[in-house]
Amino acid sequence: MLGGARSVGGLEERLLYQDEQLKIMVRQSSAAPEAPAVSLIGEIDASNSRALAGALASCRQGTYIVVDTGKLTFIDVSGLRVLAMPTLPPSERWIRLHNVTPYQRRLLRMMGWYYEPRAHHLPI
Repeated sequence: MLGGARSVGGLEERLLYQDEQLKIMVRQSSAAPEAPAVSLIGEIDASNSRALAGALASCRQGTYIVVDTGKLTFIDVSGLRVLAMPTLPPSERWIRLHNVTPYQRRLLRMMGWYYEPRAHHLPI
């Protein structure tokens, strides 16, 4: 399900996807349209991880996108695979995680997919 956009102060926000468990929003600045920021709200599991992958791919315009995972209440391995892109070498991964919770960080470490951030985004 896709939604309309709303614009406030040069920042456009629109709904990319929504189901009973997950809402995916994207924000883009008119000053930097090639650098979208995506917010994930709710739960990711096998029922919606493909939709997540498609939604993220659809808004990629530049080298990477920033994905805010701070409002996720649950994520399983299928969702982690989408976000961590473990089959790609680190230099080719185009998702940068932001607001990673301690729970998410622990899961990523357990899977061997966690890399210490250089700044405040996780380069995974």
